[in-house]
Amino acid sequence: MRPFNLNIPALVMTSTALILIGGVPAQARGLDHRIEASAKESYNFKTYLKDDTIQVESTAGVVTLTGTVAQEDHRILAQETVSGLPGVKSVNNKLAVAADQPAERSDAWITMKVKTALAFHKNVSATDTEVNTQDGNVTLTGTADSPARKELAGEYAADVEGVNEVRNELAVKADKPAHEGMGQKVDDASITAQIKTTLLFRKATHSLATRVKTREGVVTLHGEARDEAERTLVTRIAHDVHGVKHVDNHMTIRQS
Repeated sequence: MRPFNLNIPALVMTSTALILIGGVPAQARGLDHRIEASAKESYNFKTYLKDDTIQVESTAGVVTLTGTVAQEDHRILAQETVSGLPGVKSVNNKLAVAADQPAERSDAWITMKVKTALAFHKNVSATDTEVNTQDGNVTLTGTADSPARKELAGEYAADVEGVNEVRNELAVKADKPAHEGMGQKVDDASITAQIKTTLLFRKATHSLATRVKTREGVVTLHGEARDEAERTLVTRIAHDVHGVKHVDNHMTIRQS
């Protein structure tokens, strides 16, 4: 009988290799499942994007978004939300925007943008504010919790692309409980995405390359502002986003 030599080291190495080959995809798939679940359970997906049809598929941390959203803002918000989730390496955004979009800078387009601008902020109420636009002039009606919040709603509306003038006819309801958002816990990825999206669609800040990071509701900003007033504005905008507890602004002032 031919002698049989058992090569123990080689057998151990082979077994280890088989475990690694089988284990890495399983680990990666577990991460992908967590990414997909986290996206669907995020504040933004359950609040602003709940009526859109979005499929999230992750492969080794590379996420592909498919489906249809109501407007371009939602397409950007979905991408920014997913980009901020732990384990995501990149996002391939294949979301289509619904075909029945108003023409850019038309009255309907401006109304849509104003409503989006109000929706992201905790110190104004998009649900209590009616927005009407005619020839680029915006009229706000409905109710506000205080004179300060009425003024703030007007400021947010005035800073939307295409708005010429704002007629603020919001009625102040002094006996109305202060509006403090929707009462839900807001995850860090959703906070970061809201801040990035609202800065992008404001006249005063759309050209800024602002880097935003959020940890347990504390937002850190980096980048370059044109002046101190712009830096202060970015802080105020970020602080008024749903879920933000504190803002650390490390933006520098551009040297003239």
